[in-house]
Amino acid sequence: MVKLLEADDDSGAMLLERCLPGTTLRSELEPAQDVIIAGVLRRVWESTTETPGLVDFRRLSQMIDFWCEETIAQRHLWPDTGLVNVGLRVMKELALTAPTDVLLATDLHADNVLRAQREPWLAIDPKPFVGDRSYDPVQHLMNCETRLHRNPDNLVERIASLTEVDPERLRLWTFARAAADPRDDWTNTRWIDIAKALSP
Repeated sequence: MVKLLEADDDSGAMLLERCLPGTTLRSELEPAQDVIIAGVLRRVWESTTETPGLVDFRRLSQMIDFWCEETIAQRHLWPDTGLVNVGLRVMKELALTAPTDVLLATDLHADNVLRAQREPWLAIDPKPFVGDRSYDPVQHLMNCETRLHRNPDNLVERIASLTEVDPERLRLWTFARAAADPRDDWTNTRWIDIAKALSP
């Protein structure tokens, strides 16, 4: 992650390390993005496994509860009620607290990774929650929508291998988010297709 150099709690102002040249990872082809995202995530998790202050961060289950409430409020738009309900259930089950939980970035994708000097690539805009590390690669998968739609099993297996997370848990997280994420447009059938392909 970029370093926090200074902060003022009262105003919420932060002075952050500058990334130069600051080009986003989006400038690379998606297969190269996979490798870099995986490396960044592994470094984030490794650097926080021994962090004593993890109890100070919000639990992933809190964010998932909020998202589930948003999705339920959109029930009248759901294209496949059974599939969305299974997605909601799986999401809540996966978000339960476990001893192996780590500090997550939760929003790591190619637009939030910049070329830098201290490291070849640094992550920005973390949204820290404590939870299942298998959740963290899902945002990158969701941002590779065309590849994910074309061959979801293959892409999930690739990302699980690169990030060294449980492939079944990553598949279930990806299924649950494709099926039950709150969204502005429920008419995009791609996400339902992806969810059906990965459905438990």
